[in-house]
Amino acid sequence: ASGITIHLRADRRHIQDRDVIAVKERIATNLNLEMGNTPEILEIALRVQPYEVCLVPENRQEITTEGGLGAAGQRRALQPTIESLRGAGIRVSLFIEPDPNQVDAAKELGAEMVELHTGAFANAAPLAYQSELDRIRSACEFAHSRGLQVNAGHGINYVNVLDLRRVPHIEVLNIGHSIVSRALYIGLESAVREMVSSMNGPVRAPGETWIPS
Repeated sequence: ASGITIHLRADRRHIQDRDVIAVKERIATNLNLEMGNTPEILEIALRVQPYEVCLVPENRQEITTEGGLGAAGQRRALQPTIESLRGAGIRVSLFIEPDPNQVDAAKELGAEMVELHTGAFANAAPLAYQSELDRIRSACEFAHSRGLQVNAGHGINYVNVLDLRRVPHIEVLNIGHSIVSRALYIGLESAVREMVSSMNGPVRAPGETWIPS
């Protein structure tokens, strides 16, 4: 894998502080720390020094992050955090919906990257699947034109990744659940290798887009 993504939530639902430190010390690849915009987690990020941070929204009622960060409406709260992270040499991404207003906000706030939330695409009904894919494509093209690195994540699996591969300018895909689920059957190493192969192999030709049943 070209990177490891972990999410230290304010409620510590997923991992604990010691896990962040252990992962940072033991991996031989890039660490992407997802975090909410809280002073406590910011202090940990500045101490651990991950390769990059992705700022995400947190809702105590959700199992995992279910939507993009409303960057356009949170500029005053986000600005000091982004400046602190970048001042420490940490690359900053914002997890946002594939929407031009959110892309503009990320650029104006000084983020170097955006991670487009692909949940609506991954969960789309058959009639909406192509339009959601087109929405991601438009956001990618716009973000790239604004000088931002484009990443994507949420709900990506071994099938729909073949359609995402046709979308220009996506540099990183953050994928977790489908790989871990696949690993229950074939082991983690094989599951990761299969996904890397899917990400780097042939793309679907136009007209061959998979439509969920």
